[in-house]
Amino acid sequence: METAAGRSPSLLRIIEMNVGFFGLQLAFGLQIANSSPIFRTLGASGALLPLLWIAGPVTGLVVQPLVGVLSDRTRSRLGRRTPYMLVGAALSSLGLLAMPYSSALWIAASLLWLLDAANNMTLEPYRAYVADSLPPERRASGYLVQSAFTGLSQTLSYALPSLVALFVDAQARDANGLPVIVRVAFVAGAIIVASTIIYSLWRVPEGSSLDAPIDHSRPPAWRELVHAIRDMPRAMRMLALPMLCQWFAMFAYWQFIVDAIAESLHGTRDALSPGYNAAILTAQQMGMVYNAVAFVAALALIPLVRRIGTRNAHVGCLAAAGLAMLAIPQATSLPAVLLLASGIGLGWAGLMGNTYAMLAEAIPPGRNGVYMGIFNMFIVVPMFIESATMPLVYDLILAEHPARVVTLAGFVMLAGALSTLFLDLGRPLFNNR
Repeated sequence: METAAGRSPSLLRIIEMNVGFFGLQLAFGLQIANSSPIFRTLGASGALLPLLWIAGPVTGLVVQPLVGVLSDRTRSRLGRRTPYMLVGAALSSLGLLAMPYSSALWIAASLLWLLDAANNMTLEPYRAYVADSLPPERRASGYLVQSAFTGLSQTLSYALPSLVALFVDAQARDANGLPVIVRVAFVAGAIIVASTIIYSLWRVPEGSSLDAPIDHSRPPAWRELVHAIRDMPRAMRMLALPMLCQWFAMFAYWQFIVDAIAESLHGTRDALSPGYNAAILTAQQMGMVYNAVAFVAALALIPLVRRIGTRNAHVGCLAAAGLAMLAIPQATSLPAVLLLASGIGLGWAGLMGNTYAMLAEAIPPGRNGVYMGIFNMFIVVPMFIESATMPLVYDLILAEHPARVVTLAGFVMLAGALSTLFLDLGRPLFNNR
């Protein structure tokens, strides 16, 4: 592939590089869309959902920074990032194949830990692989293409059960009570994850790192990670509060949107009722809409950011998502909730594109892996806080009404927009001093 050392890579090469990211985000999308329904079907209470979802933030907090610093140091014929991406893709596919066959809640929860760890093992090296392969002037395009693929792939992840329902009875359940359409969707997802990542690495190989010089002065991996956190670029510190708000809100939304729709639109809380099955499909249709909007919005953000600036564009994205979350529990029809899902899509496009485009300019050369991994803490720490606090909030403050969780998420998302608006950009955002 042409890199900064030669001619600037074409858009086609950037797209081919990110085809595997499409597959990776499909795995995340299937997990996000179906974990709560699977847990609820296997007997989990609403208050228990955040604790069951804690696998995501914990594995992300541990795996991504560790894999980041290790991949920076790896020397192999395949390159620095590729071995981790291949192992992560294989484990992710196995997790997708196994999870819908869970016969007990503890099995499903354990498989979620495996799936999350595998996805996180793949995600960080993938982001560093893009930063390694593109010259600085093309990195924003690279990450916005990733954002577009995130929207496109997660549209498919939400659409898969509905597409399967065209050929299989949507009410059919297996011996464990799980919908058959979910099981088929997970099998298809496993195949797509493995094949797309292999395709990208075949079309745009990373190249051998065996000839790369070894810096014997570098400290042990754990100490380098501590030093990197201490010397964190200023851009990362500035983004901490907005990231806290936006990812707390999104995690709460993902956990409770199915139960919120079941309560507000279908009038049920029974996870084994036809109304709850209908709510699953409704929430997945909402996911299709907001991810499709995110796909289009990510492409539209490329010229918009140049015109009005990343900060202002991101404020608008977060505000649209927050207002949509406030309105969804009040909606009384399917067309209304699908229209409101468009606002979630604008926020999702901003979350997946703007922050990484900004971060890439702040990272010191040669340390893309460790800093991409550390930046993931700004995502998983808010998720961890939400998972640890929401059970208490859900019981004592929200009176076990899932629709109120979505409303709370809307207010937190708006707080994220406000904090972004007041970022101090008096000096260049990417000044590391």
